[in-house]
Amino acid sequence: MSDPVFNVLFLCTGNSARSIMAEAILRHDGVGRFNAFSAGSQPSGDVSPIALKVLESYGYPTGDFHSKTWDAFAEPGAPQMDFVFTVCDTAAGEACPVWPGHPATAHWGIEDPKAVKGTEIEKEAAFVEAFRFLKNRISAFTALPLESIDRLAMNQHLTEIGRQEGASARAKG
Repeated sequence: MSDPVFNVLFLCTGNSARSIMAEAILRHDGVGRFNAFSAGSQPSGDVSPIALKVLESYGYPTGDFHSKTWDAFAEPGAPQMDFVFTVCDTAAGEACPVWPGHPATAHWGIEDPKAVKGTEIEKEAAFVEAFRFLKNRISAFTALPLESIDRLAMNQHLTEIGRQEGASARAKG
């Protein structure tokens, strides 16, 4: 019998930077074990060029990303999620759709790199930092023994992952 493949959805309001980067990281680092998706409550319609530049600089594929609504993942026929993570405080505070299958959820909020004002180098540095925080969280997540951990322990681990370095005020909770 083969090992299960888990579906993971990363949510943000605009689905243009943090959730896209998280999807790219898990798609690459969790290949064969995870299917990664991202969406937004109010998708911007565009993916941040700086997010794509940072992903490319670390060797992550960027070819097929687009900003999309989270409603697409609550419709009949959509992949059933095993895990749903919000990566921005705004999305975490919104009323999310009811996800079929009742996936495990957690808030992994980090500050919005798109909100940084300054030079292009300062803006890119904010995206690099967001990438690093997301990569650390995803590495901790993929190291969990998902097949053998009970739901209560899983929720505790997922919450602790969200409180790692770089957590937003809401994620520190």
